[in-house]
Amino acid sequence: MVIAMADQDPFLEHRRLLFATAYRMLGTVTDAEDVLQDAWLKWSETDHATVAHPKAYLVRTVTNLSLNRLTCARATRESYVGPWLPEPVLTSPDIAEDTELADTVSTAMLVVLETLTPVERAVFLLREVFGYSHAEIAEALDRPEASVRQIARRAKSHVQSRRPRFDTDKAARTQVTARFMAACAGGDLNALMNLLAPDVTCWSDGGGVITAARRPLHGPDHVARWILGVLAKPSSAGFELTAADINGELGALATFAGNPGAAFTFDLVDGHIQNLRFQVNPSKLAGLYQGTELLG
Repeated sequence: MVIAMADQDPFLEHRRLLFATAYRMLGTVTDAEDVLQDAWLKWSETDHATVAHPKAYLVRTVTNLSLNRLTCARATRESYVGPWLPEPVLTSPDIAEDTELADTVSTAMLVVLETLTPVERAVFLLREVFGYSHAEIAEALDRPEASVRQIARRAKSHVQSRRPRFDTDKAARTQVTARFMAACAGGDLNALMNLLAPDVTCWSDGGGVITAARRPLHGPDHVARWILGVLAKPSSAGFELTAADINGELGALATFAGNPGAAFTFDLVDGHIQNLRFQVNPSKLAGLYQGTELLG
């Protein structure tokens, strides 16, 4: 989305924050960009002199637009072909260095947020990620403050009980990522199996367009053989795997003729890959082209 405006316009000033808000709400780059376009149109039609706090106004606008879109999207996702995974986004190394920030945009967190209702997701993000008070959230969502407090407690408890526990050791993750890429590139089944936890689960999102497992895969042997089988197909010929910061964590990016074709993200537990996510749906790879300016 390209918007021409004065350098001091609050919308431009807070654009990264607004995108980050929409992306965490929706889990997709395309929808987040659409929400920002709608928010800009609403902002351009607003008398700016009547807005005392532009940042709060814009965040509230983006949150409510995202809430409306997410409510409509849930029905579509229920009929999605195979597992639905969030769209991956390339992030800058400084985001990965901020453990707390990286966690809020991690694929694992976005997957957990999918299990919340749209309103719970909005309240959780505004409260736990962006630090808004219950009163401010109540005003933004036009709900009683007491109701918002209840929703916030319920959503926080839900997320805490489902949030994966994983290692944050950067050196270990770098080593495992390098070994994972080498095993995949070399078709080394034993090496790949040795990297996977005994109870590893792999989710692959092809959206019914690209080859992907329609159900989660379990166990090192099953997961490793499936991954190497996919990478050995003629359609995967010429792929290159490179390490990349994806959603605040080091992962692996598969490129074909220089263009992103798949993203691997995973949770590391006791030096082994516990949860492996394989995003290959071509309509959900836009964030792998746009680079580090998207999230902040």
